[in-house]
Amino acid sequence: MPINELRSIATFVKTAELGSLRQAAASQGMTPQAASQALAQLEKHLDVRLFHRTTRSMSLTDEGRQFLEAAQPPLLGLQRALQMAREAKEGIEGPLRIVGPNSVFSPVLWPLLDQFCRRYPEVQPDVQLDDRIGNWVEDRVDVGFRVGASPADGVIARRLFSLQLIICASPDYLSRHGAPDSLDALTKHRCSAFRNSGTGRVLPWFVKTSDGSMSEHHVVPAMTVNDEALETEAVLAGHVIGLLTSVAAASHIRAGRLVPLLVKHVADKSSVFVYYGSRSAQPARVRAFIDVTVELLADNPSFVLTPKELATAEANGRKMASP
Repeated sequence: MPINELRSIATFVKTAELGSLRQAAASQGMTPQAASQALAQLEKHLDVRLFHRTTRSMSLTDEGRQFLEAAQPPLLGLQRALQMAREAKEGIEGPLRIVGPNSVFSPVLWPLLDQFCRRYPEVQPDVQLDDRIGNWVEDRVDVGFRVGASPADGVIARRLFSLQLIICASPDYLSRHGAPDSLDALTKHRCSAFRNSGTGRVLPWFVKTSDGSMSEHHVVPAMTVNDEALETEAVLAGHVIGLLTSVAAASHIRAGRLVPLLVKHVADKSSVFVYYGSRSAQPARVRAFIDVTVELLADNPSFVLTPKELATAEANGRKMASP
């Protein structure tokens, strides 16, 4: 039978400390038989006798005393290291590495971080927003956010909310240029385009077709940017019509600062996910952040517009734009 060296050494040291194999077994949650077997295996493994045994007492041999002096300090150090690891897992303090997409998620992340830091000020968030999709393991990520049609592979993912892509214009733009009545009519309008920071590619507009599928619609850009906040400002200022996410556009549409257009083409196949590793092995600070994330973001209506809201906002905006 193979020997479990660590358990056997721990049993030997505890027996030497207490002077009783039965007490050593009880202190380690073992049966006396298992403790006796562990000790016997260690003696056989070392090919030395560690204890003098009688029916009533146990005492160290010279070899046992020498082995105890050599084994006890590193064993105590290892036990302290194990205890520190357990305490660190359960403690709420410490660094928390968070990653997510920059172009979409930054308006969502700050309110979440603000609330989390107020609840757990002893945690040190380390945040990196990047449109590049990195390697979750190599980047040493504790918690990540991703936009897509499905979760990332190899991790646990929780869907938070749908991400809508909405064609938007400001009331000022519509009063000057009118509103397009179809996707083809966009060729007569000034449109913005988004350049992916990770790939450098200028993205087409993703729209929903009449059969509910997703389609790519290409526009001739009057402005190209790689930052959604900047694109949103350009649309708000009336320079262009833009395809904006509901994260960027929802509050402005509800306040009347933006008008959704061609809402039957709003694409809503993507979602925002939070992803993480095995929940059972997570430090308490990671579990706490996930819990706060789900509490504040899961199905949050602030970032999603209902079909009725979109239709009403478009109808009202077109009326205001009519001569």
